Amino acid sequence: LAQILTCCACLPHSKSLSDEENLKLFGKCNNPNGHGHNYKVVVTVRGEIDPVSGMVMNLTDLKEYMQEAIMEPLDHKNLDKDVPYFSEVVSTTENVAVFIWDNLQRLLPQGILYKVEVHETEQNVVVYKGEETIVK
Repeated sequence: LAQILTCCACLPHSKSLSDEENLKLFGKCNNPNGHGHNYKVVVTVRGEIDPVSGMVMNLTDLKEYMQEAIMEPLDHKNLDKDVPYFSEVVSTTENVAVFIWDNLQRLLPQGILYKVEVHETEQNVVVYKGEETIVK
């Protein structure tokens, strides 16, 4: 289990909707100039505890994977302008969680990633477990 903080800007806006529909759906978050977030990301791994190390995974390694999968592509970036994934995908917290999951899946040993939590605020948290998404 490890957590990391990242800071980025976004403009949730669906190309499938009119400007009025986007404003109604996303409210003040649909500001034409975007808005910023300080996301807290919690990554949980699971698996067999190694009898020699006593760990499922070395946390130093996990933090390095998180640096590559989360911080490098997202930190201090405008999601909609600087991250190619979000040029066609609406930059909601749910989609940020999917982006992080997909990036971590490519780096971590097979089957070890259990869940990704993205905390937009203390009240707005998305938990993603692969195809299973839970909004708290």
